[in-house]
Amino acid sequence: MQKKISILKLKKNKSKIICLTAYSKNIASIIDKHCDIILVGDSLGSVLYNFSSTKKVTLDMMIEHSKSVRMGVKKSLMVVDMPHNTYRNSKEALKNAKKIISITKCDAVKLEGGKKVLQIIKTLISNKIQVMGHLGVLPQSATSFKFKGKNITERKKILRDSKLLEKVGVFSIVLECVESSLAEEITKTIGVPTIGIGASVHCDGQVLVTDDLIGLNEINARFVKKYSNIKRHINNAALKFKQDVIKAKFPLKKHSY
Repeated sequence: MQKKISILKLKKNKSKIICLTAYSKNIASIIDKHCDIILVGDSLGSVLYNFSSTKKVTLDMMIEHSKSVRMGVKKSLMVVDMPHNTYRNSKEALKNAKKIISITKCDAVKLEGGKKVLQIIKTLISNKIQVMGHLGVLPQSATSFKFKGKNITERKKILRDSKLLEKVGVFSIVLECVESSLAEEITKTIGVPTIGIGASVHCDGQVLVTDDLIGLNEINARFVKKYSNIKRHINNAALKFKQDVIKAKFPLKKHSY
């Protein structure tokens, strides 16, 4: 795990870091060969459970999906989101982070926030738990999902938070929906890799929700590029199955015992 993180840090300013989400073994095993990081994101709340926000995602949900993902990850660094209300203080965060890591065998956890969670992150890192930071739009606490960094006050705060997170020891920082020039400034200023989502090409790497990337979701967010239309393939397969069953073309003798 430490070796994977060291390799990741060496990529800064040299080659782009690839990060995608996974919530199951099957998806993880497909994307593992293409990724540097596989994130078990609390985005599973909206992607799989149709929750209105990530705030409803529980620790048990994250652990169960992460156990499945772990079986499909051989190469990538596996990071698990700590869900809402599982790191309200250092004691709670340490207990829950240890639980996540011991059960799922993941390599690191991700927490949202800057100065507000600094002491909590410090506690985790001092206990040899690797932490990925997350700034910009913070889905666990956001009341508005507008991009961040439009005004001077906001820009200064996010930049300051990025420096604080680096100082305390995070190995990378996700920048979500951060204004392009601010994302570029942060990436040039701090020494740890930045992973962007809706935060411009200037970041050291990029992350997308895999279900968005393959067209399984209806989402049309500005930061999403759909590289496939998996819904069409699933539909075609189901239709062909239906037609074969109706016409008694399936199962054939070779499919039967």
